[in-house]
Amino acid sequence: MIKPFDISEINRLIKSRRSIFPAQYSGEKVPDEIVEQMLENAKWAPTHKHTEPWQFTVFTGEGLRKLGEFQSQIYKEHAEKQDNFSEEKFLTLQNKPLQASHIIAIAMKRDEKGTVPEIEEIESVACAVQNMYLTATAYGIGCYWGSGGITYLESAKESFGLSSKDKLLGFLYLGMPKDGFWPEGKRTSMEDKVHWVKD
Repeated sequence: MIKPFDISEINRLIKSRRSIFPAQYSGEKVPDEIVEQMLENAKWAPTHKHTEPWQFTVFTGEGLRKLGEFQSQIYKEHAEKQDNFSEEKFLTLQNKPLQASHIIAIAMKRDEKGTVPEIEEIESVACAVQNMYLTATAYGIGCYWGSGGITYLESAKESFGLSSKDKLLGFLYLGMPKDGFWPEGKRTSMEDKVHWVKD
């Protein structure tokens, strides 16, 4: 039998999880050991048939600059073909990574046999990301899962070792929040979203 947990602390942890954006980071570096613990906890997410479809690429240090240069260039090539290039967006993609301590690229790698429905693999990766979010919260680290920029561009996949059947699902930004910053949460009641069937 599993050893009992402090339920009140688990409830408090879940209710304390927030998206904290790069502009709200202090610039202090998150220890690599904590990021490694986040990734370790990610692997314990539910996974149908144990396919473990998650794949993560961690950028930190000079890697953040390389990510900025890479994603801004991919965006530029794509936008110029569509004739909707924005210099402002280009510069944001180039410089935003530098605000974070670490950025984790989130990907879903399809099981080679393809026996698990794609949506279930995506859901499994999302559960893994939630595990990382909760771990970061426990350490007082800010997280933000962004899915803009190059996330859904086919041309970005190859650089992350992804095939056409795989998916890039966004980027998890990590950073130490500015002193005293941890926003209040806002959620509506579950009353209208839950239906009980007892008889």
